[in-house]
Amino acid sequence: MSRPRVRLVVTADDFGYCPRRDEGIVEAFLAGAVTSVSLLVNGAATESAAELARRHSIPTGLHANLSEGRPVGPARRGASSLLGPEGFFLGKMGFREAVAAGDVDLPQVREELEAQLSCFRELMGRAPTHVDGHQHVHVLPGVCQVFAEALQAYGVRFTRLPLERGVGGCTWLEAPARAFACAVERDARAAVGPFSRHGLRWTDAFVGLSTCGRHMSAHRVSGALARVLEGTLAGHTLTAELMAHPGYPSVPPTGGCGEGPDAFSCSWERLHELRVLTAPTLRTRLAQDGVQLCALDDLDSKRPGEEVPCEATLEPFLEPSVL
Repeated sequence: MSRPRVRLVVTADDFGYCPRRDEGIVEAFLAGAVTSVSLLVNGAATESAAELARRHSIPTGLHANLSEGRPVGPARRGASSLLGPEGFFLGKMGFREAVAAGDVDLPQVREELEAQLSCFRELMGRAPTHVDGHQHVHVLPGVCQVFAEALQAYGVRFTRLPLERGVGGCTWLEAPARAFACAVERDARAAVGPFSRHGLRWTDAFVGLSTCGRHMSAHRVSGALARVLEGTLAGHTLTAELMAHPGYPSVPPTGGCGEGPDAFSCSWERLHELRVLTAPTLRTRLAQDGVQLCALDDLDSKRPGEEVPCEATLEPFLEPSVL
């Protein structure tokens, strides 16, 4: 039986975080292994990254950041619910806890998102091809609503829906990573309504939570795509996104978003991802699976229905993970 045809966008996150990470990302793009990047406008290497994107014509979106480093909007001038006492964002889990407790002022979130969108336009001379969220903050309850409103106001159509089917059953993930992935998946499922109501689009399928860092391999990327597309009719052409974090590891104190590079960016796992993505093994496996790499601009990306999608429309891509 023939498989569904897949057009795959490979997005490298954290562009602008540090020169070494950026060097690896550009290397992967020039090798044809990465097809788009997401730029951190509060990153230590933002300006040089923007210049690289322009020089090499890299399709570039905004990696909206509400959790790491310093803000670029009005919050940087004084007290804000988005910041801790040192003037930095609250962190990956700290921001989530503050949102859950109702301690985050959503109008301040909107102001920061608008400031980052404006900063991107100043850096790149155009609107972003897409906007996603650093550490998946854009799908958090409440935040997803103001995120969708801001993108609609700025005329941005494309985002990421980080809902990876079956990620809860990926036993190779360490317990904290699997719990986080399942939480992201639940938040993404709930964000479908606000995203759809504001006209946002995304790919049919998403992978990357189960293949991050040391867990990335040609076998696992291929298996993740097969899992999220299971049950799709043969012969259909579908769109998918692979989230990746390749690059040469950061070396402190260079990099970060105002606080220096974190352990994630300094890890050997960034180089591991770069090597997997650029090795012939992955490309050969994807070609055998009928997967064609392409840029987001080449896709007719998915918005499930012209209005708020009904349950039947979403069922093929929103099946609950095995928890």
